[in-house]
Amino acid sequence: MLVLAGISSVFPKEGILVFDQKISFPNLASYFSTNATKKTDISKIVALADAEDKLSDGDSSKLSADSLTKKEIDYKEVNDPSIKLITSIQYKDSAKTALNNFFEALAAVSSDNKSIRILHYGDSQIEGDRITDYLRQKLQTHFGGKGPGFIAALPVAQSVGLKQSWSDTWDRYSIFTAKDSRVPHATYGVAAGFCRYCNYNDTASVKNAWLKVKTTQSAGSLVASYNKVKLFYASTTKKTQIQFLENDIVKKSDTLSTKGNFNVTQFNLSQAPNTFEIKFQGKDSPDIFGLSLEGDGGVMVDNFGLRGSSGTFFNQLNLQHLKLFYDYLNTKFIILQFGGNTMPNILDEKMAANFGEYLRAQINVIRKIAPGVSILVIGPADMSIKDGDTYVTYPLLEKVRDAIRLAAFQTNCAFFDMYDCMGGKNSMISWVDQGIAATDYIHFSPVGARKIAVLLYSALMNDYNNFIQKKNNKIYDK
Repeated sequence: MLVLAGISSVFPKEGILVFDQKISFPNLASYFSTNATKKTDISKIVALADAEDKLSDGDSSKLSADSLTKKEIDYKEVNDPSIKLITSIQYKDSAKTALNNFFEALAAVSSDNKSIRILHYGDSQIEGDRITDYLRQKLQTHFGGKGPGFIAALPVAQSVGLKQSWSDTWDRYSIFTAKDSRVPHATYGVAAGFCRYCNYNDTASVKNAWLKVKTTQSAGSLVASYNKVKLFYASTTKKTQIQFLENDIVKKSDTLSTKGNFNVTQFNLSQAPNTFEIKFQGKDSPDIFGLSLEGDGGVMVDNFGLRGSSGTFFNQLNLQHLKLFYDYLNTKFIILQFGGNTMPNILDEKMAANFGEYLRAQINVIRKIAPGVSILVIGPADMSIKDGDTYVTYPLLEKVRDAIRLAAFQTNCAFFDMYDCMGGKNSMISWVDQGIAATDYIHFSPVGARKIAVLLYSALMNDYNNFIQKKNNKIYDK
């Protein structure tokens, strides 16, 4: 101990460089210091999220043209006006029109037999259907809809309520972190990735492959009650035979198209399945963009958790192909939740501003092919970095958050500040201490993700409520 103390006393506080690697040594004075990182008090935020979550479906905003009221929460423990208990959705000006097209579609969905679509793009913070699953559950309860929506043939992480399996020759091809050098085109589909069960140009022999999906009640009865499965794929040069099995019984045999890069084959179910399977046979594999598990009408909410992505890939996609997806799915609302993966690479304020510019360019790409779609941009959560023997918020996180918000406003998007919502600076430390965030000081735990989802949904429905009320008042005035 004396030797270590001696080293500590002479070792440079700023560390030393060895082969371009910084080597640090604990400073002896830090062990006797009383200056610990000040933790953010999140007790009132957690209390409000829990209060919101406990509201029964019957009381918590049916939110239609005929139902505009919401049961009041008991704020005895959470009524400190100095704390923002719910971070409101922010808009570029007081008109607050960025989400109006979505709100119009949501209000009309109950009288329309056609589903409307919400696409939730994000990084690993939403992986495995986290956050998205709560939004889906609530929206389908209040506005109708069944099924989990769009899923990958090979998920990186299993989602709530679904257990997927596949034969051993399948592989993933993606573009959301970098373009896959094996792919000779840019038609990656709505999820910026697809799957195949054999390599390109491997057409010498017949291959057999399968995909299987087992449904559970973990995500709720509505998610498990879908009645049709759609397979989205690009054609192959060789004929591919498929079989669709519902609870191990063959329900349909078909041949996939050999023309076009946007094809859909639908399988209708006789009942909500426990398990379905799709078998493939042919000398070549189609590009499988994904499966959609749906009901009739209502709201569909798709989760696109893109691990490692910063959201700057849209301009690399075949935009006409992406537009085919957006149009076919009847997309009305897109949520973009990125920023976390760029933080370790941001070294100064200029780099933070540049990231905002990159993101603005991506949003403009989406605007080009889907001009009527409402877009909500969600800023990054608090993230902590080790500073000596303690954790602190990344120094430039607020600058990145500000740049993302500016990009949202410049492209007429709404903005939700997740950093502020969870408590702001050094709040992640408190979330970890309470077991509602992971010990990597980056990701929420499943419980924490639900709390954030509750607050996001509450903010969204508050604005929807206000929209409907204003609309009805205008009709009444006329």
